[in-house]
Amino acid sequence: MEAHASQTLLPGFADPVADAQRAFKAVMQAMSRPARAVPFEVALTAPAPLSPVVAAMLLALADYETPIWLDVPLRNQAVVQFLSFHSGARIVREPEEAVFAVASDPATMPPLMLLRQGTPEYPDRSTTLIVQVAALRAEGLRFEGPGIKREAQFSFPGAPSRFAAELAANRAQFPCGVDLIFAAPGAIAALPRSVRLVKEA
Repeated sequence: MEAHASQTLLPGFADPVADAQRAFKAVMQAMSRPARAVPFEVALTAPAPLSPVVAAMLLALADYETPIWLDVPLRNQAVVQFLSFHSGARIVREPEEAVFAVASDPATMPPLMLLRQGTPEYPDRSTTLIVQVAALRAEGLRFEGPGIKREAQFSFPGAPSRFAAELAANRAQFPCGVDLIFAAPGAIAALPRSVRLVKEA
């Protein structure tokens, strides 16, 4: 059983230090420039349906102190084994237990209020929600806030109908609330809790 698992376990970063630094830098750039696509090229094979971009982010950001929640499609043996082995992170059953929550598709995004919100004393003790999307679009919802010059437009295919209302409620809790990262093939974009939703285009 163990021999079989080790044979089928996909490798992590080819150069753990350099690759992790590159992934971390892309995430920080996305968080500092909200609602804008940031290139994220990665040479990594991830077990389906986990995308290589999300896999690289988790290998760079997660460790044994940062539990991960996976939606049902992602919660298969290959994905759990890959993340547990390469990051050391625990996979938890409930989204509110997680530091990182991952949705394989916008349709499976958990409601933001189910995630860890942080506290006024420790707002950083919240969940970051990572969502796999087919594409990042510079159109649709309008945002303003730190890191955005005037306004920025952002959307993605398949956004749930509750998404705009949840973003507004999330911003109302600031400095508490959830940070969101959207991962498409070759690029990511972030909506930190500090951004404000202006209106729909």
